Amino acid sequence: MIIRVLTLFPEMFKHTLGASILQRAREKGIIDIECINIRDYSDNKHKKVDDYPYGGGAGMVMTPQPIFDSHRVLMDSIDAKSKPKTIYMSPKGKTFNQSMAESLSKEDVLIFICGHYEGIDQRVIDNLVTHEISIGDYVLTGGEIPAMVVIDSVARLIPGVLSHTDSYQEESFYSSLLEYPHYTRPQSFRGMEVPDVLLSGNHSKIDEWRRKKSLEITLRNRPDLLKKADLTPEDKKAIIQLTNSL
Repeated sequence: MIIRVLTLFPEMFKHTLGASILQRAREKGIIDIECINIRDYSDNKHKKVDDYPYGGGAGMVMTPQPIFDSHRVLMDSIDAKSKPKTIYMSPKGKTFNQSMAESLSKEDVLIFICGHYEGIDQRVIDNLVTHEISIGDYVLTGGEIPAMVVIDSVARLIPGVLSHTDSYQEESFYSSLLEYPHYTRPQSFRGMEVPDVLLSGNHSKIDEWRRKKSLEITLRNRPDLLKKADLTPEDKKAIIQLTNSL
């Protein structure tokens, strides 16, 4: 997958995208990530990229010219089978979730636009943006951190990025349930023990325990997810029991 980021602060991505799993995926050629500085494309002699909003109001707005021009140059440089998706990270966008990550992971090319100040000129959104995405009901200083969140979430779903498909298929939100607890060595740590069932070698019982724990954690922390989860009759009985005990 080709990932391009239009930003005023490309240096923010250096360590996040250049370490751990994402870096290994880049070295393998599975993902190709590059950050483009929007300011480089400003036709203002002082490389200014913002101006006061029409109609008045607090703050500044990113001007359309450098974004349009950097996006055009970027599009001309990409050899894609279909029109690349252009994502604008914005608190006004649709809330990002696992289903959205899975859909985006199937794309050949993704372009991210990171806003700053009070946002970007609406004409950029109307003419260039295909997806307006928010990572939650709060406001950050810019779109860089939200873009990193989406890139990380999407990239790890691309075949070959993780060592095993099971690494993400059993994780929280993949099946609309939160993930079960994990334990590792030592078996006994400062008086705290690993549950006996995990030491039993009985994989059927282990799967049963993990499923029940997922239901319990989801019911306690995110009961809204249960409405869209694919629940078996046994799951529904377990939820009734858990509801009475919580």
